[in-house]
Amino acid sequence: MSERTGQRRPVTFKLDDPHVVVLERDEAAIRPARGSISITPEAEPEPDPVLLPESLDAPPVPARKGFRWGVLFWSSLAGLILLGTVLGAINLIGDLFARSEGLGFLGLTLAALFVVASIVIAAREIIGLARLATIENLHRRALAAIAADDRKEADAVVRDLVKLAHNDPHLARARATLRSHSTDIIDGADLVRLAERELMAPLDQEARRLVSVAAQRVSIVTAISPRAIVDVLFVFAAAMRLVRQLARLYGGRPGTLGMIRLMRHVIAHLAITGGIAASDTLIQQMVGQGIAAKLSTRLGEGVLNGLLTARLGLAAIDVTRPMPFTALPRPALGDLVKDLLRKRDGGN
Repeated sequence: MSERTGQRRPVTFKLDDPHVVVLERDEAAIRPARGSISITPEAEPEPDPVLLPESLDAPPVPARKGFRWGVLFWSSLAGLILLGTVLGAINLIGDLFARSEGLGFLGLTLAALFVVASIVIAAREIIGLARLATIENLHRRALAAIAADDRKEADAVVRDLVKLAHNDPHLARARATLRSHSTDIIDGADLVRLAERELMAPLDQEARRLVSVAAQRVSIVTAISPRAIVDVLFVFAAAMRLVRQLARLYGGRPGTLGMIRLMRHVIAHLAITGGIAASDTLIQQMVGQGIAAKLSTRLGEGVLNGLLTARLGLAAIDVTRPMPFTALPRPALGDLVKDLLRKRDGGN
């Protein structure tokens, strides 16, 4: 605001003073009465125009729901391969019958066995994938039940968990203890934590043993192997075997497709949690403490390979475990390092 006071000295006044007159801009030429103070508000500056992209001005365009040519391509390719295989088998069996009736029946029998085996393998893969999906869903439901403290959902989670572990004879006592105490607990979160303590504690102990044994085996073999390709192949085979053992321990029975899915989840878990960086930090601490300086070059490489295998195993535990770590402590890499170095010292 600007005050039209001419050459007068500055004065103080209140806006509710009756001698204060507020004039509009078109009334600025009017002379106010003597002794009064006139105020003319300044014009508000016009805001600068904001250029918005067309995508913001225009209404949202719905996603295009066109025909999926990629799906058509792969489906037609798979259909052609299947038809070619079936036609080739029919022609082969026909040629065998043309040569000899015995060879024809032998080929027909082998073809029937192949079909039956394919159906069984496909069924096992589907069941394995469904079981892995059940474990992942149970893990999410347990987290939701703890967060919401939902007693009804906690009961459903515990029932499904007991159903998942009913084939394990080592958990018979834990299942009986859980059934006897489940009615005494009111809070849903406490019920889920009780189920974790009773059912997951022995499995976690066995899982830690499996990871420790795998890490020690990798450490020893890669320390004495003469070729780098042998190290790579052995570490890969040991990692696959460890993930499969952990999945079976926690109730999953993955097939080939299930193992591919599990390995993808384990690698994604390592990337999200920064597992490689954690391993690097631990390795730097070992080097800084002078532990690696006491080892030979090959033995030091074996220890580092064992550490990476152990970190992979810990990530696999997080992925394959049907319950989150809430009541029990998560296995730490430092404990496995102590086991690994203790095994190395014992071997020396």
